[in-house]
Amino acid sequence: MSTSDSSHTAPTILIVGAGRGLGHAMAEEFLTRGWNVIGTVRSGTPRTRLHDLAEAAGGRVEIETLDINEPAQITALHDRLAGRTLDILFVNAGTTTADQHVRIGEVSTEEFTRVMVTNALSPMRVIESLQDLVPATGIIGAMSSGQGSIGNNETGKREVYRGSKAALNMFMRSFAARQPEPSRTMLVMAPGWIRTDLGGADAPYTIEEAIPPLVDVILSQQGTPGLRFLDRFGKTVPW
Repeated sequence: MSTSDSSHTAPTILIVGAGRGLGHAMAEEFLTRGWNVIGTVRSGTPRTRLHDLAEAAGGRVEIETLDINEPAQITALHDRLAGRTLDILFVNAGTTTADQHVRIGEVSTEEFTRVMVTNALSPMRVIESLQDLVPATGIIGAMSSGQGSIGNNETGKREVYRGSKAALNMFMRSFAARQPEPSRTMLVMAPGWIRTDLGGADAPYTIEEAIPPLVDVILSQQGTPGLRFLDRFGKTVPW
């Protein structure tokens, strides 16, 4: 079977926020496993590693532009993808405060709003808008964080980021509760503390160590209805 033929029969994942870091690594890993990949970058972004991946992928990696904080761009992306089937829709985009340890009572309203919109509101807008492209056998997922666990928060720190991921988790639970039974597979993933621009240089794990097991877990959940909050080893994370 030629590359062109195989691309027509392979499953497809849309990764929102795939230009660098965990999103790019996910795109690379799914491509290695025989998937077609659609990855998004923001309009006007300089050439990314996703562009390099697409150039070498023989048509199996497509690049779409999207700023998730612009609702009109989400609608436009849906229109461009109308008629396509997304076997997995995964929202990876996220941000944090300039001072990661600023206390909640001290953060500016503007910065609080920016983080909450980017990490909680905008991912749900993407999911709500594009869910009709995901079949009943597909997966809808978002990159959360172990720091979004209320039950596991015993140290504080990174309060705004924690709050935004806890909000994302709550919104995903609300979304899941509205689904008909039996519902699709839905996931919020906690990848662990990873050495990325967001995680910082002190993180104990590299992207190369973290992403293959995370993808293993995502694929292992296909066909299991309902929402789960899992780490990259498949262990349930307390809400």
